Amino acid sequence: MEKYIIKFKETSREEELEFYSNIFLSEKRIEFNKIEETIEFPLIQQIFYLPFIKKVTLNKHSVYIEKLNILKWEDVQEELCSQLEEFLNKGGLVSKNEIKKVSPVTVYAESTPNPNAMKFVVNKKIVDNVFEFKSIDETKDSPLAKSLFGFEFVKEVFFDFNFVSLIQNPGNNWDENVMDVREFIRSFIQDNNTIVFEDRIKNNVKTNSNIEFDDISKEIIKIIDENIKPAVTSDGGNILFESYDANTQKVNVILQGACSGCPSSTVTLKSGIETMLKDMLPGKISEVNAVNG
Repeated sequence: MEKYIIKFKETSREEELEFYSNIFLSEKRIEFNKIEETIEFPLIQQIFYLPFIKKVTLNKHSVYIEKLNILKWEDVQEELCSQLEEFLNKGGLVSKNEIKKVSPVTVYAESTPNPNAMKFVVNKKIVDNVFEFKSIDETKDSPLAKSLFGFEFVKEVFFDFNFVSLIQNPGNNWDENVMDVREFIRSFIQDNNTIVFEDRIKNNVKTNSNIEFDDISKEIIKIIDENIKPAVTSDGGNILFESYDANTQKVNVILQGACSGCPSSTVTLKSGIETMLKDMLPGKISEVNAVNG
């Protein structure tokens, strides 16, 4: 059974944080202002046992928690994530009126800046890492990727946290194929088929974690991860730091998924990524190039 993973993010209100789950929590939005209102909602009741809670709002994948002004969020936010995860993963219920069940899988298609790429977004986490498959020969450990290459128009397959990006061979029309692919992905996941045998292909996951970098490279990686990668991910792709040459001050990056081979990637590199790195690291960057874009 899939485990709950709870993370937090800020909202527009300083006293409120959103704690969001990778698994569906509630079909409707419900507000709770006191513990007496939580009798039928064990998860929310557990939250109100904490002395700093003012208000809790339950919504589809999230719990919005408003605190009293007696402490700072940074003092408790990590611990609260852990407590919520532990409660749910030990069988605690969100609501007594709802028997825990696997929520139906939904998939919707999003166009991307790359006309040959389509992003298929799933309403749940599908992989823990990023995986890219350039051909069917690379898919022996990914049943879903292998199946998707069964569509003759599919050229490349890319998986990230909760989406699949497909790049089609030029000359095809997504309007003719998007509905069939969307339903295929939905059915495949709904039937609990294995998407990727992740433990078998860890070496396929490009990572910088085991490499020693100089200080400038570390700054570049931080800027990419915090300021650039979220936008690239929203477009169905991924960006990875490849190298930095201190002598030429050139930066090489890897573009994956919908961003790989995208006609607008050069413009994005020069007007977006390169400009940002030059502004944030003045005098340290001469140009940015994509090694496989």
